[in-house]
Amino acid sequence: MTIRRVISPAVAEPPPERWSNCLVVDGVAYVSGMTARSGTTVSGNDEYEQAKVIFGKIKSLLEAAGGAMSDVVKITVFVTEIANNTKVWAARREFFTGDFPASTLVEVSALAAPEILVEIEAVAHLGKGKR
Repeated sequence: MTIRRVISPAVAEPPPERWSNCLVVDGVAYVSGMTARSGTTVSGNDEYEQAKVIFGKIKSLLEAAGGAMSDVVKITVFVTEIANNTKVWAARREFFTGDFPASTLVEVSALAAPEILVEIEAVAHLGKGKR
C-alpha cells in the first residue's frame, strides 16, 4: 500500500499534526471534510455560495493529485439546515455532469463555527473519469 499526501496551493493546509486535506492510497483520493473557511474568514452567506467554494477546493485538491471531479465516486455532505439542501445540489450540478457520485446528506446541529453551513468530504478513484 502506498500513501501520498496531496497539497494544493489553492487550499490552506491545516495546522501541523492535526489532519491531512487529502491522501491518496493506491489510486484512491480521500478528501477531508472541506468548509468555506479560509483562516478566520468564511466565504459565502448561504449554502449555495459555501458549497461552490467547497467544491472548488475539492477540485483543486483532486487536480493536485492528478485527478478530476469526474473521478469522484462518493461525497458526504453535512448541513446545518436540511431544508436548504437544494442550494447545495444546485452548486453540485456546476461541478459534476453525467454519472453523479454516490451521495449522503446529513443534517448536523453544528459545524466548526456558527457561520459554517456546509461541510463536504469526497472519495475519488483517480483515473475513473478517463475511461
